[in-house]
Amino acid sequence: MIVFPAIDLKGGQVVRLAEGDMARATVYGDDPAAQAMLFAEAGSQYLHVVDLDGAFAGEAVNRAAVEGILKVFPGHVQLGGGIRNPIAVDGWFDLGVSRVVIGTAALKDPQFVKDMAKAYPGGIVVAVDARDGMVATEGWAEVSDVSIVDMAKRFEDAGVASILFTDVGRDGLLKGCNIDATLDLARTTRLPVIASGGVKGIDDIRMLKIHEADGIEGVITGRALFEGRLDLAAAIAMAEA
Repeated sequence: MIVFPAIDLKGGQVVRLAEGDMARATVYGDDPAAQAMLFAEAGSQYLHVVDLDGAFAGEAVNRAAVEGILKVFPGHVQLGGGIRNPIAVDGWFDLGVSRVVIGTAALKDPQFVKDMAKAYPGGIVVAVDARDGMVATEGWAEVSDVSIVDMAKRFEDAGVASILFTDVGRDGLLKGCNIDATLDLARTTRLPVIASGGVKGIDDIRMLKIHEADGIEGVITGRALFEGRLDLAAAIAMAEA
């Protein structure tokens, strides 16, 4: 199982939001590249980066910060936030991103996702962000009438790498990962699932690791790391055991 430390970008700074609310952002640093290197020094070979401003704008806003991360981080960078057309996807892969995360566009233009998955085998992750079991889009500002299971099943045979499931109601609140909902999704779809939202400590990593065989590919964590509630090296060791 993979532990993805998260770097969320807003105005060029490293932040974490509470429940996806841009007005409830906590700033943890103003040097994203330096933060990426700290994660690498702790043993991480993977990084999850989100351009939060881009998720709302529908295009890259924190490009300079992402490029800075890509220059220094020695491992794999998974990037999401406002990536909604082939030019954007091509551009990020050309710069060295390992996987591109597509959320809003996956709901509104599924053929685009399927085309990109065919062009970049194993390189596309579909973000299924949920409020009360329904898919949220546009930087989590809107809620659709599509369930998370229906959304995931649309891409089972499309060649996407995995599903990134976030419980928006827990994200950034340290309430604990929604293990039950994540497992339900993993057991319902044939695609690997990455858990996200609410991780508060090593117990979340332990519980997800126990169910790795059910289809849990990884977990994303941010605030718990920044606030010292989770030791990244220990989390990686547990996930890789």
